[in-house]
Amino acid sequence: MSLATTDAEGRPDVRIVMMHGADADGWSFGSHSTSRKGRALDAHPYAALAFYWPALGRQVRVRGTVASAPSHESLADLHARSTGALAAALTGRQSEDLSSLEELRQVSEAAWARARENPSEPSPTWTLYRLRPEAVEFFQGDPDRRHVRLEYRRTEFGWSKNLLWP
Repeated sequence: MSLATTDAEGRPDVRIVMMHGADADGWSFGSHSTSRKGRALDAHPYAALAFYWPALGRQVRVRGTVASAPSHESLADLHARSTGALAAALTGRQSEDLSSLEELRQVSEAAWARARENPSEPSPTWTLYRLRPEAVEFFQGDPDRRHVRLEYRRTEFGWSKNLLWP
């Protein structure tokens, strides 16, 4: 999914991330709290998600507040993933400047060894984030440009549903 955030200076940023789950608490994804997206979410805990299926002409857009899950849930999320994902998390330094690909290789090899040796090793900055939706839009494209847009908005009484002009 695409994740859009705003940094401390108000500049938008977007990237593709893996959705780790969706339930009544919101849409979940993980990252280091020290990464660019982690710092942006700390400064402005509001984000947008987009899912796109070009062959079907469909997309889903989600906007809402973002909060960190409790640390035990972040740790469980990290350990539910692959050895490679743990190794990448143990490598850390996400979004920091890298001096060379050789440095990356060395640090990555060491992290892979740690992950294989201790699959329950924590990564202190790994964070599971949850976006709690305030608005969700379902878009269905139409060849004659009569696209259907259905938006749900959270209200104090539940959800309202609105049909939007394309």
